[in-house]
Amino acid sequence: MLNTLVDGQDFKLGLFAPNCSGGLAVTKVPERWSASWADNLRLGRLADEVGIDFILPIARFVGYGGETNFHGSVLEPIPWATGLLAHTSRVVVFATVHTAFNHPVVSAKQLATIDHVSDGRAGVNIVAGWNQPEYLAMGLDLPTDHDDRYAMAQEWWEHVRTLWTCEGRIDLEGRFFSSHGVEAEPKPLQGTLPVLNAGSSAQGRDFAARNANYVFTIIGDADEGATLTKQLTETARNTYGREVGVMSPAHVVCKPTRAEALEYLHYYAEENADWDAVDNLMRLQGLHAQSFTKEMLASFRPRFAAGHGTCPLIGTPDEVADEIERYAKAGLAGMTLAFVDYVTGLEHFAAEVIPRLEAKGIRVPRAALSS
Repeated sequence: MLNTLVDGQDFKLGLFAPNCSGGLAVTKVPERWSASWADNLRLGRLADEVGIDFILPIARFVGYGGETNFHGSVLEPIPWATGLLAHTSRVVVFATVHTAFNHPVVSAKQLATIDHVSDGRAGVNIVAGWNQPEYLAMGLDLPTDHDDRYAMAQEWWEHVRTLWTCEGRIDLEGRFFSSHGVEAEPKPLQGTLPVLNAGSSAQGRDFAARNANYVFTIIGDADEGATLTKQLTETARNTYGREVGVMSPAHVVCKPTRAEALEYLHYYAEENADWDAVDNLMRLQGLHAQSFTKEMLASFRPRFAAGHGTCPLIGTPDEVADEIERYAKAGLAGMTLAFVDYVTGLEHFAAEVIPRLEAKGIRVPRAALSS
């Protein structure tokens, strides 16, 4: 089947981080997301049913501590994506791959296999790495030079792409990876997979402009999104001669009234925030990642508790739909969504917000796209 994520039609909606305990909400409330396989399977089938375009996981190997050990339980993206794709029929599912922890020959084979399992609905999210405790867990040193992380990611992707396009036995030599006499069969069904890169540093955004279908990046609001989209699309077009879309993650609290939405936000993200985990997460982001500016980190503490620092979509169905419309008009190609409880949150979003987006012309009904 055609991978609908790259069909160029309408504003794409995805789900982000449902394979991680807590999702994006750093909270202690009892209804927080478990990330169990049973709950992920329910969510994947629901996403398929209501027309969500894609599901994007986080690759995580060490939790953030605190009372909940936020992201302490994480379903590894390769088998997680394989399972979801085997139980769905339309939604695209990404596998997130850390280039420092995965050999490109193995990854090329795994990703091609997932693509065959899904009849062409697999995607790959390439991550250069930033989380020092995970490097220590793997017995590796985190490169202090941000350029080196992306040099490794570039070589990793070039090796994977070569393996997918060349026939027969292949020799690959590089600074970080070397392979001799490799046979890379099968190939992805359409020759490659949709590529997403979650980079917010200058090097990450350049890597995405050079290689990805979508730049997945943190922004503060729709105005910043408009500026960044213009910059990234021009860089991709003028420097690399290619087109790229820009997406940003968001967290959603949608209730019948704005007062109810704000009350629930206060309940889970202030009264019951896991502040130790929030501070650990922000400290690591500040030390080793460049996804957030120093100004963002200084002012975003409540936003980190609510949704890992992502864009807030808070309010009534009309208000949430209007806010998404602002991002679409800013030029973004899509957004990912996260909920405290993904299943109940998505059920309400699908019933109340998606019809409003369709009425605005931002979304085309999925039945129309498939006909």
